[in-house]
Amino acid sequence: MGLFDRTESTDEQPKPGLWNDRIGTLATRSVQTLAVVAVAALIVFAMTQLSLVMIPVVIALILASAIHPLIRWMRNKGVPSILATWIALLSLIVILGGIGWLIVWAVRSQWDDLVDSASQGFGQLQDWISTLPFDIDSKQIEDAKQTAIDFLTSSQFGSGALAGVSATASFVTGLFLMVVVLFFFLKDGPRIWEFLLRPFTGASYDRAKRIGTKTVDVLGGYVRGTATVAAVDAVGIGVALAIIGVPLALPLGVIVFLTAFIPLVGATAAGILAALVALVANGPVAALIVVIVVIAVNQLEGNFLQPVVMARSLKLHALVVLLALTAGTILGGIVGAVLAVPIAAVAWGIIGVWNGPDQPAEPMRQKRPESV
Repeated sequence: MGLFDRTESTDEQPKPGLWNDRIGTLATRSVQTLAVVAVAALIVFAMTQLSLVMIPVVIALILASAIHPLIRWMRNKGVPSILATWIALLSLIVILGGIGWLIVWAVRSQWDDLVDSASQGFGQLQDWISTLPFDIDSKQIEDAKQTAIDFLTSSQFGSGALAGVSATASFVTGLFLMVVVLFFFLKDGPRIWEFLLRPFTGASYDRAKRIGTKTVDVLGGYVRGTATVAAVDAVGIGVALAIIGVPLALPLGVIVFLTAFIPLVGATAAGILAALVALVANGPVAALIVVIVVIAVNQLEGNFLQPVVMARSLKLHALVVLLALTAGTILGGIVGAVLAVPIAAVAWGIIGVWNGPDQPAEPMRQKRPESV
């Protein structure tokens, strides 16, 4: 008997079994995929249930990423960290508060003119309806108006108003939480991230560091780029509205600025609103001019500003942006629509640095040139 008589062959093939064939492998992968989807769905569900906490934290993270270059510049100039934090935070609060005050002031000063114009426009609409080929008499119009009045004075509308009061209280609570979280992100953001990375070592630590840096870069670049594009849209459309003489030109310009943070649909919705106000207040010719201006500004944004300003921070296909907007709107309403695209951009950026600064995750590496 030799020494190697009892050595088992290493080339022995595994015995066929229920889970070793192709169908078994497919079933295993399906179970794994379902488990991942279930965990992701559970996380999303938890986030929607804790939206009063999650949304302020995410907004604070985005704002902190956008303001981070200013904080870093002040610290490099020798400004103490706590002083730099207060300067940045108070500057942001003053800017946002000033914008809100301008909106309220402009609406209050021009609201009566807009109501008078709306009344005249409603009368013109009644006259135009009477010229239509099908019969709509004034009694039907009055019935529709009375239905609206009855709804406004009903208990159902009152319960909706109470819900609005509750929503206002939630908004104030979320706003206060956002400001507090933003202060600590600005003051101790790097130390907070280092604390969260304590369980990681070696390659996992390096990867987590890359993910944190990429997240801040993408969020900051997205906010700064979108704000630049939104400011150009707001100035262009707002100036045009002021020249035409449309009431509430300033609030409409601010609305254009805010809605520009919702890609694809935000600027279009704001343009439609401006055209409707111009139609009611100034007539169809002014509304047509507003539509032309909005289209021109959107073309300038899409063909020149977006590729230059947003190229480095938002490398997402329009279809991905649309799907992200839809999912965000379903899960979080308007706030979800605003946050969906930067979150999707962050996810794509993380994939791009998963294995190194310029080494994306293996499945994302391009193996053949894309066909044009």
